[in-house]
Amino acid sequence: MTDDKSSTAGRDPIRPVGFEEALSERYLAYALSTIMARSLPDVRDGLKPVHRRLLFAMRELGLNPRAGFKKCARVVGDVMGKFHPHGDAAIYDAMVRLAQEFAVRYPLVEGQGNFGNIDGDNAAAMRYTEARLTAVAEALLDGIDQDTVDFRDTYDGEGAEPIVLPAAFPNLLANGAQGIAVGMATNIPPHNADEICRALLLLIKNPDASLAQVLKLMPGPDFPTGGVLTEDADKITQTYATGRGSLRLRARWELEDLGRGTWQIIITEIPYQVQKSRLIERVAELLENRKLPLLADIRDESAEDLRVVLVPRTRMIPPEALMESMFQQTELETRFGVNMNVLDGGTVPRLMGLIEVLKAFLDHRLEVLQRRTLFRLGQIAHRLEVLAGYLIVYANMDEVIRIIRESDEPKPALMARWDLTEVQADAILNMRLRALARLQEIEIRQEHDALAAEQAELQALLADEAQQWENIAGQIAETRKKFGVKTPLGKRRTLIASAPEAIDLTDEALVEREPLTVVVSEQGWVRALKGHLAPDAEVKYKDGDGEKFRLPCQSSDKVLLFTASGRVHTLAADKLPGGRGQGEPLRLLVDLAADDSAIALLVAAKELVLILASSDGRGFRIAADACVAQTKTGRQVMNPAAGARLVFVVPAVGDHIAVIGENRRLLVFPMHQLPEMSRGRGVMLQRYKDGGVSDLTTIVLEEGLAWQAGERTRRETDLMPWLGNRAAAGRQPPHGFPRDNKFDG
Repeated sequence: MTDDKSSTAGRDPIRPVGFEEALSERYLAYALSTIMARSLPDVRDGLKPVHRRLLFAMRELGLNPRAGFKKCARVVGDVMGKFHPHGDAAIYDAMVRLAQEFAVRYPLVEGQGNFGNIDGDNAAAMRYTEARLTAVAEALLDGIDQDTVDFRDTYDGEGAEPIVLPAAFPNLLANGAQGIAVGMATNIPPHNADEICRALLLLIKNPDASLAQVLKLMPGPDFPTGGVLTEDADKITQTYATGRGSLRLRARWELEDLGRGTWQIIITEIPYQVQKSRLIERVAELLENRKLPLLADIRDESAEDLRVVLVPRTRMIPPEALMESMFQQTELETRFGVNMNVLDGGTVPRLMGLIEVLKAFLDHRLEVLQRRTLFRLGQIAHRLEVLAGYLIVYANMDEVIRIIRESDEPKPALMARWDLTEVQADAILNMRLRALARLQEIEIRQEHDALAAEQAELQALLADEAQQWENIAGQIAETRKKFGVKTPLGKRRTLIASAPEAIDLTDEALVEREPLTVVVSEQGWVRALKGHLAPDAEVKYKDGDGEKFRLPCQSSDKVLLFTASGRVHTLAADKLPGGRGQGEPLRLLVDLAADDSAIALLVAAKELVLILASSDGRGFRIAADACVAQTKTGRQVMNPAAGARLVFVVPAVGDHIAVIGENRRLLVFPMHQLPEMSRGRGVMLQRYKDGGVSDLTTIVLEEGLAWQAGERTRRETDLMPWLGNRAAAGRQPPHGFPRDNKFDG
């Protein structure tokens, strides 16, 4: 029988561990693995490990932009077998996204075959599609074989892979990144490479440049699908300063005139990461549920270019109102949550602002330049060493040949004779006879001189940091030239616009706008007739009834009904009974007291100010907007004294008010003497001993006072005798003024 101790020999001893401690250790390991190896991009090259391994594997397969395409299955197999021991579906999905022009601002993979579309359709299987690298990916890999970055062993130890790419292209900001790790996430929008390069050049020239200066050159994201960025400038600045925020992105649209007053809206660009098919399905659902009252239909007429047609319910609807309703209820407007969480130096997850990200890229480029320069200096030193040995051969050709022919060990003999290094001796022994020609000697001397000059330049470069930054600025300028706005790929796609103005989308704003004429009869019946009727147009009423009010308006208007008690009721013009029949009694639409009666009907126009006057000669001014009531009971705006009633509701136009009392006294006083109130009894307009106000009107003093005398209109231009202050008694009216004390006869 085997002893228990001997059975555990060679194994780690079993130790008791608390469940919480064991779980936290393992979860921490999982979290670190997710953060470092899956979800967060490196700030230097903007890539996650799977993307970096894809590009490196494709380079190893020779899939540069000038080479032919290879099956994606071949690439995925190489990546999975050599570098990325995960499922092939995950690798292929990452590869597909790098090739989608609607998903990546600057594609890193050029695909051939079906790589999906903006409708959300999946790519074809990897055995059917082919791919190669793009010029952008080639720029990311440029110099990788020149000791510019560190390598590490692959997962099986049989090869090596780069920890980061040299990245001659600012990929992190140009293409953005998305990822969800444990306890943190990243969401970086894509930007325009030309603008990034301009910002980088500014920081090279002025490292202390402010964020405001950078944003003048780099005003905001540039999404692959275009759209319109409609965010406040202050909000954008705050987002880039902290690395976290939210940006509003809208679809781009244009108005298409169909003639004869009809039109439709064409959506030409939709927000980033919105699937067109899902968007249209969502709009169709809202239409079916009657949630889009301004929209009649939506059609997808897209071919190579995106074209989604929105058909308005009627041509009278303002296009801006239609689009505002679409923005509020559909994905034609989205918010992009910015979270610039990256791996600083490939190891430390950190939230960075825009300037920090730009400077991290520049620091990486400086390190790449220095390492590349040292690598080149090593190559030059080795070649100069070889060439120096060759020159010794040309200077002592006969002796060299003799030693090689006669010596059993020519290598040590050569090294001893001319103090050669082992490298030089090997190079001499490996020389071909054709290299001994005179022409070859001249070429070698020229090469030696050129390399010596290059060596001096590179040594001077390493010794001068200012010269290094100048060199990097030249590289960035070259990148800007290659991928800038003058190229089809580099043109800005997303329009930067100011924040949109608020558009009223209340129920009345969504009503189809058409002309109406509201009529109210003496017996209190109301209806809305289509069109604007002429003042003398005949309207039929019931026997014994007649017209009391006739008001031209629009179906989208609010109509104010003033009553003698000082209340005002609001009627929606579009909800009034139509012109067929006699209409409906007012008392069914509003709570009108039995002893109350309507005295005025007006449209609640914006910026309209009214004068309210009671029978006892008191009044005030009030804004029409302040009279609008939301309830059936209306709003009490005037509180007449006992026995008095509201008798006049007059628009406050002109600069003076003319009022005449039942005592036949006329007073004209300045408009500004009448205060503006929201409700109340009002102030005295004219002082009376007996009776009250007979009529009231507003005038322009320079034009005088006009009144109707029979069929004639008379005018008094000299009003000085009647001009006074509010609450004065007034004087007898001009000769010929009507005996009924009414301005309109």
